[in-house]
Amino acid sequence: MIGHELHDIKSVEVIGPHSLRLRFEDGVVREVDLSSITVGEMYGPLRDPAFFARVRLNPEIETIEWPNGADFDPETLYHWDRYREAWQREAQKLATQNLS
Repeated sequence: MIGHELHDIKSVEVIGPHSLRLRFEDGVVREVDLSSITVGEMYGPLRDPAFFARVRLNPEIETIEWPNGADFDPETLYHWDRYREAWQREAQKLATQNLS
């Protein structure tokens, strides 16, 4: 079992309609595309590129957040390649539930 790593996001830059460039405390830079998970009450508003661009760094908890309260655990974003598929599956389930 993989333990939970602690990471802090030090900077965020919007690089696309649903993509971010994140710099972490250890100097690692990750580019994450969140377009496939913009569904549901919390993450659905991120579909709007203008709203998505309102992302900000919360220096107190050292992660990113949006005005509606949507945020992410920095460890999830640090290892987005590891977590992306699970988030996509959950987003797909949520989208399917909303259609019924």
